[in-house]
Amino acid sequence: MTSDARVSTFRPFWLPFIGVAVLALLWWHAAILAPFVLGLALAYALHPAVDALVKRRVPKALAVSLCLLLAGLMMAVLLVLLVPIVSELVPRLRDQLPSLLTALWDRLVPSLQRYGVPVPSSLDALKSEGVRLIQTHAAQWTSTLWTSLLIGGSSLVTVMGLALLVPLLAFYWLLDWDPLMARLRDMLPLRWRPAATEIMDECDELMGQYLRGQVMVMLILAAFYSIGLALFGFSLALPIGVLTGLAVCIPYLGFGLGLVLAVLAGLLQFDVAQNGVFYPLMAVAVVYGLGQIVESAFLTPRLVGERIGLHPLAVILALMLFGKWMGFWGVVIALPVSAFCMLIGRRLLAAYRGSAFYRAT
Repeated sequence: MTSDARVSTFRPFWLPFIGVAVLALLWWHAAILAPFVLGLALAYALHPAVDALVKRRVPKALAVSLCLLLAGLMMAVLLVLLVPIVSELVPRLRDQLPSLLTALWDRLVPSLQRYGVPVPSSLDALKSEGVRLIQTHAAQWTSTLWTSLLIGGSSLVTVMGLALLVPLLAFYWLLDWDPLMARLRDMLPLRWRPAATEIMDECDELMGQYLRGQVMVMLILAAFYSIGLALFGFSLALPIGVLTGLAVCIPYLGFGLGLVLAVLAGLLQFDVAQNGVFYPLMAVAVVYGLGQIVESAFLTPRLVGERIGLHPLAVILALMLFGKWMGFWGVVIALPVSAFCMLIGRRLLAAYRGSAFYRAT
């Protein structure tokens, strides 16, 4: 047996082991590779805009810097929207918190006592019970709080580090994007290159459709929440509504943040002591309940799912599956990854139907 024959015989046997070893090595260094992967994802999303500027004779480095600056400004808009919300809610919370707690206490206690829930008879008794609990469990709670602060502090430092490192890595990815893609293409076998080029072109088209659809969903929901809260008389309807709409690109977290801010704004704006908590809670429940239904059942499946070729049922299934598998980040990447898998699946199905095995059956 010749050496070439021996290589062709043993190569299929070793390839799975090499693949598993590479995946294990990548998983082992996942924390180090994470900013590089995030920077690559950001560069991939901004690459069409950079190409458009370069075609208009803008220098490559300047085009990359402008696109990254625009992306940073879009993220800063979310933080700027919090300024009027915080500046108005904090003084109200400081002034109205005692009366708000008293009103809530007076309304909740009869209902709790009606169902047999043991509660203190007055706020003074509740304060005394709170002091006793603090004196009894102070050491345990302090230790837990200190541990949480350390963990949260390290996580905050990690997030801040990623916020600085990811744009820097994306800058270098974008600056050398075309040479890197050319080198990657040259590494492929000659017979794979046409198919790989077609797949990447289709993937670029799908991701463009996904981003455009996601932007449309964000704008529609920003208008919906702002108008809905304004109709119920919320003074902070515009900043809270726009913040909620723009933040829906972060599944669950964006909606949850807007919901909490809307409830807090409603409780502090309307006189809870006289009118009760029904009106602000009912208003927020109507607006945000309808918004969630519209987004989940109509906007995301129609404007995002159909644009990338996913059936509305497939969109819902993908979000549920990826959320179960990977939690928060799974929901974030569910639709683009599902679209890419659908693209590869179509290719494999076409190859199967063109095979001799399919024609023989």
